[in-house]
This record gives sequence, structure tokens and C-alpha cells, in this order.
Amino acid sequence: MKYLEVTFHTLPCTETVNDVLSALCAEIGFESFVECEGGIQAYIQTPLYDRKAVEDMLSDFPLEGTHIVFETKETEDKDWNEEWEKNFFQPIVIGDRCVIHSTFHHDVPQAEYDIVINPQMAFGTGHHETTSLILEELLDADLTGKSVLDMGCGTSILAILAAKRGAYPVTAIDIDDWCVNNSRDNIALNQVEGITVELGDASKLKGRQPFDIIIANINRNILLADMAQYAACMHPGSEIYMSGFYVDDIPAIRAEGERLGMEYLHHKEKNRWAEVKLRMK
Repeated sequence: MKYLEVTFHTLPCTETVNDVLSALCAEIGFESFVECEGGIQAYIQTPLYDRKAVEDMLSDFPLEGTHIVFETKETEDKDWNEEWEKNFFQPIVIGDRCVIHSTFHHDVPQAEYDIVINPQMAFGTGHHETTSLILEELLDADLTGKSVLDMGCGTSILAILAAKRGAYPVTAIDIDDWCVNNSRDNIALNQVEGITVELGDASKLKGRQPFDIIIANINRNILLADMAQYAACMHPGSEIYMSGFYVDDIPAIRAEGERLGMEYLHHKEKNRWAEVKLRMK
């Protein structure tokens, strides 16, 4: 995959401005963000980049008095495993219950569930806040014998943890063929069974048997657009854990879920990122 690096120079350069900018960029296809001097660097697959969408987003930026300029460049080919090790991917640790690390990390903490992934990609597993929020949800849930769907599976971290905690069968779906291939590699690396990985979007769900639990760690717009298709493959009592959006987006996510016959159970938040749990009535 070829990526573009877009450097946004923000004035004022504050955590709030950069957080809002990252959230808005995620809604138009950007995948990963790195703080830099005077702003953030955001990364997007080259075919998905739309300069006008970026300009429109900045012209409607919701924080008054903010000035943002940007520049783009193609990322160079390099050993991305090495780049991850140095700059991007750090182990994710959830207390003493779960640790997620790469094949190149050493001396990681001991935990009940140890998940190892081999990234082999330019950029990472997404915002660790959203990943860890759903990890915590999975660690608290009774998954034994439950059928699980992981939409937007990425590296399949969440699907792997679900399977390790007794979920069966587990279906992981992503629109990116790289993610599908890497997911299969990571599943084999962790020696877990019962996970099927598929290439596609929410249209792949048509006609499926209901799932007991659905995980969707994507972004606000895609979740709202696809929630009806999620609801169509849920039965009374099915639960859905959604993340990839900010606390301010919770009312919209909750309202759409309730419109589709779900009940709101709770939400969790971390550094302004949110996760919502709903159950089909």
C-alpha cells in the first residue's frame, strides 16, 4: 500500500485542536496520526486522498480562531517493521489481564492473555484508546460459546482476544486486502482456531445468521451508515460494542441504535475517545 503523509500545521497548536483535527481527518479516510512540532502528521492510502475533502473540512473547522495549513508528500519505501519499533507501535497493556505486542518487542509484561502481532505495514492498529476500550469490554464479557463479528478488523487483535476467551465462531471482516492477509498471519501466529477472515464491507452481512456479539471499531460516519446492517444480523439479547469516535458523538450513536431497537447499556471514555455498548431488545 502506498501512503500519503499530510502534515497539518495548527495555530494554536493545542491538544484540543489536534484531537478535533484527528477526529475529522479520520472521518475522511485518514488512518493514523503522529504528533509533530507545530501540529500533526496524518496518513492516508494514496487512492483515498481527496484534497477538496481536506480543504472543505478545514474551512468548516468547528473551533473558532484556529488557523490550519497543510502540505503533502508521498511516504518513502522503508522497513516499516523497524519504523514501528522506533516510532509508532508500542505494546498495549490492559492491567495484568492482556498485553498486545509485536514480534520485535521484548521484555513485555506478563498477562493472562498474551497476543502477538506482526505488523508488516506502514501504520498502526489505530488509536490505542479505542482499541483498549473494546479490549476492556471483551475482558469483562462472558464470551464462551458466543458467536462474534469483528467489523473493520484491521490486524484482528480484537477477534483474536475474543477467540482466546472462548468465543466461537468468530468472523472478522475488513475492506482492505492487506488487513485480511495480515489478520490471517496474526491468527496463525497466536495459534487460535475458529476465526474466519473475509474481505468486504457491511454489505457482506446480508442474509447472515445473527451474531451474539458485534465489535465495530471504525469511525462515526461509517458506524451510523452501517448500523442498520448490523442490527439486521442481531437477535434479542445480542450486544454491540462500538468505538472509533469521540465522546461528543455518543448521542448520535445512541440515538441511531435506539431507533433500530437497541437499548443503551453504558459507555466508556479515555482521552475523549469513547466506546458504547448497546443490546438488541
